[in-house]
Amino acid sequence: MKIMRSRIIVTAAMSAALLTGCKKSSESAGAGSNKVRVGYIGLTCEAPIFTAVEKGFFKEEGLEVSLVKCDWKNYKDVLALGGYDITHHLVMYFLKPIEQGLDVKFTGGIHRGCLRVQAGVKSNIRSVKDLRGKRIGVPGMGTPPFIFANRVLGANGIDPSKEITWLVYPAGELGLALDKGEVDAVADSEPIGSILLEQGKVRNIADQAADAPYNEEYCCAVLVNGKFLARNPKATAAATRALLKAAKWVETNPAAAAKLSVEANYLASTVDMNTVAISHLRYVPSVSGAEVAVKLASAEMKRAGMLAPTTDVEGLARRAFVQLEGVSDDWLKSLQVETVANAQVSRRWVIRQYAKFNPAEVFCGPCVLPATM
Repeated sequence: MKIMRSRIIVTAAMSAALLTGCKKSSESAGAGSNKVRVGYIGLTCEAPIFTAVEKGFFKEEGLEVSLVKCDWKNYKDVLALGGYDITHHLVMYFLKPIEQGLDVKFTGGIHRGCLRVQAGVKSNIRSVKDLRGKRIGVPGMGTPPFIFANRVLGANGIDPSKEITWLVYPAGELGLALDKGEVDAVADSEPIGSILLEQGKVRNIADQAADAPYNEEYCCAVLVNGKFLARNPKATAAATRALLKAAKWVETNPAAAAKLSVEANYLASTVDMNTVAISHLRYVPSVSGAEVAVKLASAEMKRAGMLAPTTDVEGLARRAFVQLEGVSDDWLKSLQVETVANAQVSRRWVIRQYAKFNPAEVFCGPCVLPATM
């Protein structure tokens, strides 16, 4: 009994410690409730969350929404423990925890196309296979650029753990590492990848936005706490619809979405800087796209040794993704959103902005995570 009591105390203490990383948290809603708590960190990529609140998309779905601000170090655990109910986040970032038993589900794709592997223009690296034995700079071990690079390497018969030397740099210093000859290639996310291209420092070796099979793959998808879903399937579906609608609105009105996020103080950035970052993410929401992304990422992460060799990829995908009533691609196709005047951006405008920004200062969203993650 003493041992059991000690375990309960320790578990409760750990849960309390994790939940202190979030603010404005409240008790989880009961079954059938219209209350939903949405987790966020304060990143460019989270524009659909902020849009769904500010444009009233949650209210249109009959939901009473509250935001729960968290930080990176316990974001996954707080969702699993019920500190908030739903969010959208990176598919690759959550697959390993789901494999290990984390009770969360993907319900719809939010955006795609933010990760790249690039080689220095002065190098002789022209294909993925040329990366064998080379040094690759990443913004952190375990970050999405690192995971993406591992997947690409594994798919091309290269063992990332034995045949690659990984070196960690702040995202804004990856170009400098290339300049100094400290690395042969880098794995990065938008807008760092486009900035390095515009500066003439790199060539693309693998581009998630352009190269099959990754070009149709969703980086971020809606995620829901499994227990909340079981108690509140209708509220989960409604919240997913609100976020997917918001993603479509962001794609249609990137400049307005960037302005909304900054002026409402959801994140620390400038409007122009935030617009540049948003414009390089394709917010084309899809339900089937999220399911495909889960399957593809699972298979390649296993091939790259990032999932257990005994993991059943199909079984993991079935556990990780759920189809919700009233949330479908047909519904998305029929969904209309407003077009705000002067809220669109051209590629020429974005390129002009690159010249003004130091890569280290550009707020590039959740696709570059802290090295400690």
